Amino acid sequence: MHILGNGFLAQNLRPLAGRHPDTVVLAAGVSWASCTSEEEFARERALLADTARRCVATGRRLLFFSTSSAGLYGPLDCPAREDGPATPSTAYGAHKLAQEELLRASGADHLILRLSHLVGPGQPEHQLLPTLVRHMREGAVQVHRGATRDLVAVADVIMVIDRLLGLGLRSGTVNVASGTAVPVMEIVEHLRPRLNGAARVEQVDAGLIHPHTVSVEKLHRLLPGADTPGAGPYYYRRVLDAYTAVSA
Repeated sequence: MHILGNGFLAQNLRPLAGRHPDTVVLAAGVSWASCTSEEEFARERALLADTARRCVATGRRLLFFSTSSAGLYGPLDCPAREDGPATPSTAYGAHKLAQEELLRASGADHLILRLSHLVGPGQPEHQLLPTLVRHMREGAVQVHRGATRDLVAVADVIMVIDRLLGLGLRSGTVNVASGTAVPVMEIVEHLRPRLNGAARVEQVDAGLIHPHTVSVEKLHRLLPGADTPGAGPYYYRRVLDAYTAVSA
């Protein structure tokens, strides 16, 4: 595969560089879920459009990473499915949905993976888990009341990417997540004794937070019997323990 990008996900994809020569992987662009910069969005749109044109010309498949967050799907009363409604609630989510539509209209063979919250060594410091770990070690952390996250180890995501590409899929959209919405307070309580048992935890209200669960039925249908993310009820604990073990 040909990997475009140098960030967290791109670096973790490097071991697959010798596999799937028919695929271009776009692992570059906006990485801040809170981003509202039209300039940054425009830069990623131009990169995707140019890459898609090149893939059409060469007959290669384009792998694009979107998001399975509530920012893209919006408030739902059931697990978010790839073939269900998407009513973005953030500028980032709207941008990612528009990128998906651009790719589908480009004529390029493609696979869109909607990723949940990736966890692993070297992930950007502004993301949730590194921020929680840093603040707990410093002695105090604030948590939005009612907030949840679907955590998945980046190593597991790389395994899933390798297997999905091996199926020869030439179109479609797949959620890659654990399927479990873990309360952030539960994450904090699991981490606290491992980092700083005396850390002060304050819950703050951040307005209405709608529960968000990601459907992984399609992922499990495509990879039956595989050790996909979310195996076991406490998968997130293994993800957290692995992260803290290497970030100590």
